[in-house]
Amino acid sequence: MSDDKPVVASKTPFSVMVEAGKNYFWCACGRSDNQPFCDGSHKGTGFTPVKFEAEKKEWVWFCGCKQTGNAPLCDGTHKTLGE
Repeated sequence: MSDDKPVVASKTPFSVMVEAGKNYFWCACGRSDNQPFCDGSHKGTGFTPVKFEAEKKEWVWFCGCKQTGNAPLCDGTHKTLGE
Protein backbone atom coordinates (compact mmCIF):
# COMPACT_ATOMS: atom_id res chain seq x y z
CA MET A 1 0.00 0.00 0.00
CA SER A 2 1.39 3.37 -1.01
CA ASP A 3 1.82 6.02 1.65
CA ASP A 4 1.50 8.97 -0.75
CA LYS A 5 -2.30 8.77 -1.10
CA PRO A 6 -4.75 8.47 1.76
CA VAL A 7 -7.05 5.46 2.06
CA VAL A 8 -10.69 6.26 1.28
CA ALA A 9 -12.31 5.48 4.63
CA SER A 10 -15.85 6.32 3.47
CA LYS A 11 -17.48 7.69 0.34
CA THR A 12 -19.75 9.81 2.52
CA PRO A 13 -18.90 12.38 5.19
CA PHE A 14 -19.07 11.67 8.92
CA SER A 15 -21.57 13.90 10.75
CA VAL A 16 -20.44 14.65 14.30
CA MET A 17 -21.96 16.86 16.98
CA VAL A 18 -18.92 18.79 18.21
CA GLU A 19 -18.68 20.46 21.59
CA ALA A 20 -17.70 24.12 22.03
CA GLY A 21 -14.07 24.60 23.02
CA LYS A 22 -13.06 21.00 22.30
CA ASN A 23 -10.24 20.02 19.93
CA TYR A 24 -10.70 17.16 17.48
CA PHE A 25 -7.98 15.48 15.42
CA TRP A 26 -9.20 14.37 11.99
CA CYS A 27 -7.60 11.31 10.44
CA ALA A 28 -5.88 12.39 7.22
CA CYS A 29 -4.47 8.99 6.23
CA GLY A 30 -7.75 7.05 6.19
CA ARG A 31 -6.28 4.17 8.20
CA SER A 32 -7.79 4.96 11.62
CA ASP A 33 -10.23 2.48 13.17
CA ASN A 34 -11.80 5.48 14.95
CA GLN A 35 -13.05 7.38 11.88
CA PRO A 36 -13.20 10.26 11.29
CA PHE A 37 -10.69 10.80 14.07
CA CYS A 38 -7.04 9.85 14.42
CA ASP A 39 -6.02 6.74 16.37
CA GLY A 40 -2.29 6.92 15.53
CA SER A 41 -2.46 4.61 12.50
CA HIS A 42 -0.61 7.22 10.42
CA LYS A 43 2.68 6.48 12.22
CA GLY A 44 5.31 5.59 9.64
CA THR A 45 3.48 7.40 6.83
CA GLY A 46 3.83 10.97 5.64
CA PHE A 47 0.41 11.89 7.04
CA THR A 48 -0.42 13.86 10.16
CA PRO A 49 -3.84 14.46 11.71
CA VAL A 50 -5.56 17.80 11.19
CA LYS A 51 -6.65 19.70 14.29
CA PHE A 52 -10.20 21.05 14.34
CA GLU A 53 -11.15 23.49 17.10
CA ALA A 54 -14.89 23.61 17.72
CA GLU A 55 -16.10 27.15 18.36
CA LYS A 56 -19.65 26.16 19.26
CA LYS A 57 -21.82 23.10 19.73
CA GLU A 58 -23.00 22.15 16.25
CA TRP A 59 -23.13 19.40 13.64
CA VAL A 60 -19.96 19.21 11.54
CA TRP A 61 -19.43 17.05 8.45
CA PHE A 62 -15.91 15.65 8.48
CA CYS A 63 -14.51 14.34 5.20
CA GLY A 64 -14.63 10.55 4.93
CA CYS A 65 -12.96 10.11 1.54
CA LYS A 66 -9.81 11.96 2.66
CA GLN A 67 -9.62 13.78 -0.71
CA THR A 68 -11.21 17.10 0.38
CA GLY A 69 -9.63 20.41 -0.52
CA ASN A 70 -11.01 21.83 2.73
CA ALA A 71 -9.57 19.47 5.36
CA PRO A 72 -10.90 18.35 7.70
CA LEU A 73 -14.36 19.25 6.41
CA CYS A 74 -16.25 17.66 3.53
CA ASP A 75 -16.26 19.69 0.32
CA GLY A 76 -18.24 17.20 -1.79
CA THR A 77 -15.21 15.61 -3.47
CA HIS A 78 -16.56 12.15 -2.57
CA LYS A 79 -19.24 12.68 -5.25
CA THR A 80 -16.55 12.64 -7.96
CA LEU A 81 -14.86 9.40 -6.87
CA GLY A 82 -15.28 6.31 -9.02
CA GLU A 83 -16.65 3.03 -7.78
